[in-house]
Amino acid sequence: MKKSNQEKRDLLYIFLNESEQYVLTHGIEFKEFARSLSDSLNHLLLIKHAYESGEFNRHTLLEYVPKEKLHRLMGDDVHGYGDFCWVDFEELEGVNALSGEEIAELLYMGHMKEQLKQPFNRHLRNRYGYFAHDDGWWNKVYYRTLTDFYRLLSDLVPEKLNEFKPEKGILGLKKKRDYPPMDIELSLSLKPLMKEGILLSFKDAVQSRTKIEVPIWVIGDYMNMDDMFEEYEKLSKTKFDATLTFDKKTKQWQ
Repeated sequence: MKKSNQEKRDLLYIFLNESEQYVLTHGIEFKEFARSLSDSLNHLLLIKHAYESGEFNRHTLLEYVPKEKLHRLMGDDVHGYGDFCWVDFEELEGVNALSGEEIAELLYMGHMKEQLKQPFNRHLRNRYGYFAHDDGWWNKVYYRTLTDFYRLLSDLVPEKLNEFKPEKGILGLKKKRDYPPMDIELSLSLKPLMKEGILLSFKDAVQSRTKIEVPIWVIGDYMNMDDMFEEYEKLSKTKFDATLTFDKKTKQWQ
């Protein structure tokens, strides 16, 4: 049984497949992805979706979202689409240059959520291949440059912490604060653990006067997120494998 949307967002599962250039995640939504990587995100060619305001491309018989209209898609109920699959592209001319075989490869990727040959197309010049089921529940994203994922992670952890563990102010009232992004080198240092599969729990974060600690468990490689949740429920009763710590005095992550 799937957990609530709240539980979906306060746990972050990451499995990194470096050789195939994809990251499988639970807990990262499209709006978070697009907000963090807006500088490198271009027009989107929609392969599977339920978005009602896309523009139609006659050559591929697919809809697309121009970069200048991405904010509308970010504000939509993407989680409610079911499957949500797309690749980005630089110019519409590239979409119109796709061969029948290349269009078939895109449709295969949207259906199977894995590459047939490769996830990056010479005509589209795409940086990403984004394949999600119940966006935020199960997301598989191919990155031409994995540095983009580390940038996303550096932005995302402080955002999640701010949302789920606001600081206590005067009289114990909760107040939100803006935590600075993590240094990208810190995100990179998690690579060996992410290649095994890790889970960060923001609801289990421990806050003191001087620091906040986000626990990390090495949980393994999961394709089924229900199974991952069952394993988390066991591991949550055990000691975690690492922590991400925010030092309130130095305002730094470690």
